[in-house]
Amino acid sequence: MLSRRQASGFARLLASSAPRVLPLVDAHGTSAVASASDLSPSVASRSATSLAVRSSVAARGPGGRSSVSGMVATVFGATGFLGRYVVQQLARAGSQVMVPYRCLEDEHRHLKLCGDLGQVVPIRFDVRSDESIAAAIAKSNVVINLIGRDFETRNFSFEDINISAPQRIARIAQAHGGIARMVHLSCLGAAPHAASRQHQSKALGEAAVLAEFPQATILRAGPLAGTEDRLLNSWAIMAKKFPFVPVIAGGKTLIQPVHVLDVATAVNATVTDDGSSCGQTYELGGPEVLPIVDLVHRVLETIRQHSSILSIPFPVARALATPREFLLPRVPTPIPSPTMFTLDYINSLTYPHIVSPNALTFDDLGIIPHPLKGLTIDYLYAYRSGGPQYGQTVGEKVSGAGF
Repeated sequence: MLSRRQASGFARLLASSAPRVLPLVDAHGTSAVASASDLSPSVASRSATSLAVRSSVAARGPGGRSSVSGMVATVFGATGFLGRYVVQQLARAGSQVMVPYRCLEDEHRHLKLCGDLGQVVPIRFDVRSDESIAAAIAKSNVVINLIGRDFETRNFSFEDINISAPQRIARIAQAHGGIARMVHLSCLGAAPHAASRQHQSKALGEAAVLAEFPQATILRAGPLAGTEDRLLNSWAIMAKKFPFVPVIAGGKTLIQPVHVLDVATAVNATVTDDGSSCGQTYELGGPEVLPIVDLVHRVLETIRQHSSILSIPFPVARALATPREFLLPRVPTPIPSPTMFTLDYINSLTYPHIVSPNALTFDDLGIIPHPLKGLTIDYLYAYRSGGPQYGQTVGEKVSGAGF
């Protein structure tokens, strides 16, 4: 028999353990998660005990990786460069993240550390299989597609990866019926009549996604920079290996590079807002618009390397890249080639990769992007010949630009 004080304390315990609801809504303003009133009385009465109860997506806990946010997100392309940062931001908020993969198991297991036990779930899948994709999103209420390639392989063309795959994912997500949000990653410069086939396929992929899932959010990201990037790291590696760094047509093409963490934050913002981003297209570029050659000089300055810049004219660059394009469909083995010297990449340098004048940007998501200088590119210090601190002053150590 409980005393009055014990009964009052137990009542307060039950009240404090009632599930909180994640403010995740779809494009129509309808809640995408279950509330406490949706649960049967038997479940609600047992929620404070250790007995097994029916699973729900109601949010619980004070927030953080050991809480339950109520979101179950499937992130296609999670094993890629941007994917690890998106998974980390979702998982540290208490969301469960489904990670479809087709690589070796060693290549995705690092993602499990991003969330609490059981919150990051790897699932083997085939991007060409409807059943495989349906299984990957079966228990999700958010779908994020980061799958993309900036060069073709013998098994996957631009059309396969940038059009067919996102269209299939969007169609299956729409048929699912319980997907509140879908985010699709594209790139700056995407246009149906662009000189680059990659940018053509990206634009057609955006249209295909919106045709299947009209409330999807499209994010067009600029060239990504970060610790594992293929942008700044590529120039640093060439500067260490050769006495010169080659750039196409003098490096005059304007680009608007963006830090990978800012894009991951934008992805997270679009799946947790009030629905205002549904059906919208955002162009995500960094705070600086600069020619490629200026960015190369910044890399050389950061790594304290005195290398020359070698300008390769467009005709010469295309001639050097053409043999790979000829051999690619004819040779049964992979053909290695630097991404920056494929024929399609060379064609993409004939026009700027910058944010359009009237586009929705980071500002509309409440995000301030970081410039690529100082602490945001300190991972390049590893390329310094005399060690990470080579040539550094006390002032730089104490106060660096960037973050």
